[in-house]
This record gives sequence, C-alpha cells and structure tokens, in this order.
Amino acid sequence: MSRMVGTVSRGVRAPIIRSGDDLVEIVTKSVLEAAAQPEDGFAIRDRDVVAMTEAIVARAQGNYASVDDIAADVKEKLGGETVGVIFPILSRNRFAVCLRGIAKGAKKIVLMLSYPSDEVGNHLIDPDVMDEKGVDPYRDVLTLEKYRELFGYTVHPFTGVDYVAYYMDLIRDCGAETEVIFANDAKAILPYTKNVINCDIHTRKRTKRRLIAAGAEKVFSLDEILTAPVNGSGYNENYGLLGTNKATEDTVKLFPRDCQSMVEAIQKKLYDATGKHVEVMVYGDGAFKDPVGKIWELADPVVSPAYTAGLEGTPNELKLKYLADNDFAGLNGEELRQAIKGRIAAKDGSSLVGNMVSEGTTPRRLTDLIGSLCDLTSGSGDKGTPIVYIQGYFDNYTND
Repeated sequence: MSRMVGTVSRGVRAPIIRSGDDLVEIVTKSVLEAAAQPEDGFAIRDRDVVAMTEAIVARAQGNYASVDDIAADVKEKLGGETVGVIFPILSRNRFAVCLRGIAKGAKKIVLMLSYPSDEVGNHLIDPDVMDEKGVDPYRDVLTLEKYRELFGYTVHPFTGVDYVAYYMDLIRDCGAETEVIFANDAKAILPYTKNVINCDIHTRKRTKRRLIAAGAEKVFSLDEILTAPVNGSGYNENYGLLGTNKATEDTVKLFPRDCQSMVEAIQKKLYDATGKHVEVMVYGDGAFKDPVGKIWELADPVVSPAYTAGLEGTPNELKLKYLADNDFAGLNGEELRQAIKGRIAAKDGSSLVGNMVSEGTTPRRLTDLIGSLCDLTSGSGDKGTPIVYIQGYFDNYTND
C-alpha cells in the first residue's frame, strides 16, 4: 500500500538552556532520544529537518545586553542630546527595554509613531475611525494633543496597553524629556531633530536613505546599535538590536550570532550517529499574518539566521489540482494517479517559475516556509519544545 502520511512536524522537548551550554550536544541528544522513544519515536531519514529556536541559541551564547549598554552606544553614536526615535513597533517584549536604553542615552526623545498601526500590524487606532475623522495617514502629521483630541486614550485590543502613554512614561522614567508625534513619512521627524534612530525592521534601509537625502545629520537603524560589545555586553554585528527580546526589566536577549558553524556541526553529529543526511536550521519568527488581529508575526530581521546548504532555494513544485483539472481532466482513479505521478517524476530540476502548472504554489524561500512551520509548532509559551523535527517536507506524490 502507498504511504498515506506526508509532512510531519514534531516538537521535541529539551532541557532549559543556559549560557554556556553545548547546543550541538544537547540538540543532537534530544533528537536521538526522541527518535528512540518506544511509543512516539520515529526513524531518522535523509532530508529530514532539525530546527531550533533562535532563543536557545542566543541563550547558550550568553548574548545579552543591558539598558546601560544600549545607552552608552546610543550616546556615543548620536551625541546624547535630542534624538528622534521613529517607527518603533508597539511591544513590551520587543521594544520597551530598547527604548529605555535609548532614552538613557539622550536628553530628549522625539518619538514618532506610525499610524493607524505599526510595521507588524499592532494598531494604535481603528482605520475606520481614522477615515471618519478625515485624517490622511499619507500626509497628516499629528501632535500628541491632536491625536488625543481625535482618538482619545485607545488601548491595544490584546494587551490592554495604551502604548503612547506607556512609551512616554518609559522615556520620562529614564530621565529624558519626551515629545510624541504621529506620521508615516520619515522626513516628518527632521523639523524636530536631525539625529535619528529609525526602528523599522524590513524597510530600514530605504528609511535611512530617505532621511539622509532630506538632510538628516546622524541616522542609525536599530541594526546599527550594539553591533560590537559595549563594556563586555552581547552584540550582533549584522542585526544589532533588531530581533531582541526582553530578558529582564533591564536586559535584552539579542538575536543570535555566528550560528552557521553550529548548524553544520549538528548536521555532522547526526550523520555520524545515524548515517542520514539531515538538514539543520535556526529559526525565529515565522513569516505570516494573523487575519483577525492583523498582526504580522515577523518582528525578527530574518526568519532563519543560519541553515545548512540543502535548505537554500525555493520550492519547485507542480500544482496537482491544475494537472487534475487541465492536463488530465479526462482521467479518473488509478489512471489519473499514475499520470500525475509520471508528470512529477519527469521534473528535471529546472525552474518552474512562470509555468502555469506551478501557478499558485508558494513563491517563498524554503527557510521562510519551514521556519514558519516551526514557529507554529513550537509556539511561544510553555510547550517546552524549542527543537522541531520535520519529516517528509521534501517528499511529493511519487514517494511511497
């Protein structure tokens, strides 16, 4: 009988990871022990995928920084006077501690928030209310007073937090003055200050370019803060403060660095133990959007900061329903099954981009797709499965 199960994604439990732990040993051992379980075990196969959250990698690396470390770097780079902080996401976990560090490194913060929502979909205001009030988000720059007059004291529907008040209080508590404006054009900050930290994630290069072209003097993106150690702190030479998470009220865990050698070492260790060539990756946020809350999950700079070579590229797949409804519309049953299997088997590895028979397949990188699957599998709470083991992802209808 043909195999009836396709892709399987399993969460694998692991010990609580601490700074200095040997992740190569821990991940390999956890996978092998999970595979050997008498009831829930599985056979390790070629082209299976082992993935681990970026959080345990950064924890094992001890990649942490304090509010004071951030403040020292901000003061050094921007001068310690008035700093514009533009386009931050609204997050107690992702940005609040970073904002405290920025505020401690300046005398005044001019905070510019995008509206009606931040970059990842957290809404400050209801877009329908914005339309009713006649506000044009593409042109209008709102002061705090005008914002309150129009929209009052709105709170986030999931967290119950008024992020405007919350961020202002954080800044004041760190000893800096604060002023808040609301705008979606980066250049709106320049009448207030020429020294800017742009905190957007995926549009950061364009934002910085536009600010400099418009006359800004000192512009740093979040990925340019803490790119090197400050007083022995953690750092990330590629992403700086992007991808950070709150560790304590005064520290952040940074995005992991130097992961490539680790994923390759795990791949080799699993091969030595099993004789199977397993792909390995580190994953952060998945790249997907919540259709109800409108929140786009990807607050990390990338889904995967490191992966083995077999995960490079994009899917190269045929659309089965297209074949069934078009090329083989007159076939049924076993004859249809064999015809489709034959077409799949005839793929020669050349790209199917632009071919109608691949229309509707997901045109995204494998690491983004697999990382999203891993993020949904492991969750972000108390499942205790920071390792994900995926089987059958590279199978197709011809594999029995």
